[in-house]
Amino acid sequence: MAASDDSSHYFTEFTLAEIVDMENLYKEIGDQSLQKDFCQTVASTFSCSTNRKGKPSVTWKQVQGWFQEKLKQQSQPKYKTLPSPPLQIVDLSNPNFAGKAVNVGNATYVQRRKGKASDVSDLAFEARSARDYAWYDVSSFVTYRVLRTGELEVRVRFSGFDNKHDEWVDVRTSVRERSIPVEPSECGRVNVGDLLLCFQDREDQALYCDAHVVNIKRGIHDQSRCNCVFLVRYDLDNTEEAVGVERICRRPEE
Repeated sequence: MAASDDSSHYFTEFTLAEIVDMENLYKEIGDQSLQKDFCQTVASTFSCSTNRKGKPSVTWKQVQGWFQEKLKQQSQPKYKTLPSPPLQIVDLSNPNFAGKAVNVGNATYVQRRKGKASDVSDLAFEARSARDYAWYDVSSFVTYRVLRTGELEVRVRFSGFDNKHDEWVDVRTSVRERSIPVEPSECGRVNVGDLLLCFQDREDQALYCDAHVVNIKRGIHDQSRCNCVFLVRYDLDNTEEAVGVERICRRPEE
């Protein structure tokens, strides 16, 4: 993947929710948003937010830099033809998406298996990479753009990767709420026909891929150990494989 432009380095510190807030502030006060006192207030508000828990604080210069770039973009005619971002972008500020890693194999597998729904607030979404069509955990949403076709794209920072691996992905098709590792006591919630995120461990790569359950062989087990075998068919290449509960993640219920 190509490294991201140096001109957008200040975007890397903001979550998508913060970017949406700054977009709204810019619409309200325009170039007055460049004032130091205002930027200090915004930076302090972001830094104290619960959504920034575990993340570095925001500086007023980073906020000012974002507004300066926004003002610069607004002065360029090519941006004026773009439609306004749809309201659905606000939904992305909710903590809930997951999935990426390139050639890290079992390290990514262990990371996800350790993550429970109650302690992965920083890994709430997953996004599908255009490199291998696998799903990876999203560390943050860097920025967004609306194409001339009206499609909304976000630039994602994958968990465990630097900005050289950032990707633009389509919100509608390639970003979703994080899949949930299936615990031994929860295997009964998985049924034939279900869409799963399955850990595909091959000689040349180890990835989390979409798969559908073809058959289930139920086994006798307790709360801590599951002997069930799930026959899954990977959506990408239609290959089938029998896997244990430790290699599957279920999709969140509506």
